[in-house]
Amino acid sequence: MTREHHENVAELLNLRKGQVGATAELLDDGATIPFIARYRKEATGSLDEVALTAIRDHLKLLKDLDTRKKAVLKSLDQNGHLTRELQQQILAAESMARIEDIYLPFRPKRRTRASQARQKGLAPLAEVLMQQTGRDPLNTAVEYVDPEKDVETVDEALAGARDIIAEMVNEDSHARDRLRQLYRARSEFVSTVAKEQEESGNKYRDYFNYREMASQAPSHRILAMRRGEKEGFLNLTIAPSESEALAILEELFITGHGADAEQVALAVCDGYRRLLARSMETEMRLFTKEQADREAIRVFADNLRQLLLAAPLGPKRILSLDPGFRTGCKLVCLDRQGKLLHHETIYPHSSTQKAAAARQKIPQLCHRFAIEAIAVGNGTAGKETEAFLRALSWKPSLPIVMVNESGASIYSASPAAREEFPDLDLTVRGAISIARRLMDPLAELVKIDPKSIGVGQYQHDVDQGALKQALDDTVASCVNAVGVDVNRASPQLLTYVSGIGPQIAGNIVDFRNENGPFRKRTMLRQVSRLGPKAFQQAAGFLRIQNGDNPLDASAVHPESYPIVARMARDLACTPDRLMADARLRQSIEVERYLTPDVGLPTLVDILAELDKPGRDPRQEFELFAFAEGIDTLDDLEPGMRLPGVVTNVTAFGAFVDIGVHQDGLVHISQMADHFVKDPADIVKVQQRVDVTVLEVDPGRSRISLSLKASAAAPDRKKRPQRGRVPKKKAAGGAPQ
Repeated sequence: MTREHHENVAELLNLRKGQVGATAELLDDGATIPFIARYRKEATGSLDEVALTAIRDHLKLLKDLDTRKKAVLKSLDQNGHLTRELQQQILAAESMARIEDIYLPFRPKRRTRASQARQKGLAPLAEVLMQQTGRDPLNTAVEYVDPEKDVETVDEALAGARDIIAEMVNEDSHARDRLRQLYRARSEFVSTVAKEQEESGNKYRDYFNYREMASQAPSHRILAMRRGEKEGFLNLTIAPSESEALAILEELFITGHGADAEQVALAVCDGYRRLLARSMETEMRLFTKEQADREAIRVFADNLRQLLLAAPLGPKRILSLDPGFRTGCKLVCLDRQGKLLHHETIYPHSSTQKAAAARQKIPQLCHRFAIEAIAVGNGTAGKETEAFLRALSWKPSLPIVMVNESGASIYSASPAAREEFPDLDLTVRGAISIARRLMDPLAELVKIDPKSIGVGQYQHDVDQGALKQALDDTVASCVNAVGVDVNRASPQLLTYVSGIGPQIAGNIVDFRNENGPFRKRTMLRQVSRLGPKAFQQAAGFLRIQNGDNPLDASAVHPESYPIVARMARDLACTPDRLMADARLRQSIEVERYLTPDVGLPTLVDILAELDKPGRDPRQEFELFAFAEGIDTLDDLEPGMRLPGVVTNVTAFGAFVDIGVHQDGLVHISQMADHFVKDPADIVKVQQRVDVTVLEVDPGRSRISLSLKASAAAPDRKKRPQRGRVPKKKAAGGAPQ
């Protein structure tokens, strides 16, 4: 079956079977996605991480399918139902739904109306009715009236027979397949307000009287309606027209025109309404939920990637402030390695005397610790604290940077923060985290549960297992793409390096603390539990700056060091000279170093690394400042053009921070002058943009923005969008 699975996945993903087979073999051998993508290009045909992840996930689905087939076959065999035909049908099934349809008639079930009717001996009557030969059902049913079996009348006999037929209709795999196709193509979401919730459910008002084709409903609206239903504000159904469903069933089961056919028609209608409709709606709910989850998780992962790969300021001496009004601003000073040098609390927003003390204290600390930049959290009092700092006289002036502090409080209370700073208050730890985020967002954000970073969409409503897998994949991809300085990295950062888990990460830090900095990559072999496989997976992603071997600071894998040594030898120089002299590298004839195991992709990567060893793929850091004098919603007016930073991208638009403590929404319709299918095609998280204020709603704390250069305040007499009752606003701003 493995070979067959490889063929199926290759056809599904439009890949070569050999690519899928090689990937599967590497994964089975314990290789990680980043390692395969970077160092096994010859084996996979240079597949990227996206393709490799798709192969992994599809192979897992097929494996789960095999597991379910084995369980069903075992159950059928144990209960005496297994036949050669059934076995072939189950083995040939290509989906879980198909397996369950085949298994349904034989599945052990609770006592049903049909099973009671069978116990009363009414199964033969049901079979006679199903023949639909034109017999009079009343005359036929007389034979089955038996008070001893609790069948008192002809009507009771016919009712029992109809119950049996209804269950037969429900369990017919062909009927279920036809209805499944109808539900997926023609179902509608219908959402109405729950009884007596008209006033309390304001955040779901857009869905109080709403309908939309399920095949066209975007993920955020599906998840919003489901959440509203879960919280008791909405009633939600999903189904096609009943007449369409009954037409399909009547075509399948009604073969005559007499009174017996009328009995079958009644049973078919009952089977649909009482059994099939409920079953199909449950399936459809799961199907649409899975699709919505998949899209929401994709959006979350894309946003997380942009946030993790945000431009780092780099190793600088930082003064960081976690702002506050009543409790003051927590201030910390860090050295270039992120080590805490000093901390205290200042009160720039309190009495004149305390504010004056703060104005004197900050320049003194900047001079004392040779501060090179100032970080300010963007939470409560952030904008006011930034204005306070900019009003000071700086000689020379220092860059002041607003830092997104989402999740900093989560880190402050985490075991990692308590272990590193056991004697510090949570707020001081938060100020440290803000400073380190400015230095290196990736290194600091990996310490926080990605779900707490604030760039998701309905992250608590989607499948948590799938979400965790996607976010872990994203973090690992980013960490390995950037590379990790093994002598500075935290255990949390090391954990995401290919081949290294929490235990080995802790052992690396312990070894570093006991023996000093690593001087070369081969020293990693001395770390407890870091065996040959883990070394192979991790070595290329771990950097050693200023070590014994210059290649250790690059992404060249140790297994390729002999190739570099041969190149240098052929040019009569040393590897470090080869790395320093571009003219020497340009004279290399790559084809001379091709072998059965080392192809052109690997050689091209090696030369790229020799050109810029250990290069950081992230962009250069650029300073940004919000518009002066725009501090609250009251300062905003329609038509204003303001600078902002994208904080979150969703399926319906993007949220932008313009410096007023409330992100504004750029609806997908306001992202460009042309049609936009996916907001991620236009903007990314952390991107700097210029937006126009369209509308401000202080009562609901909502700001409508536009990215269009010629944007104007909206006409309030817009036509309603498709699927909505008149005079309803778009559902794009559904609760997050």
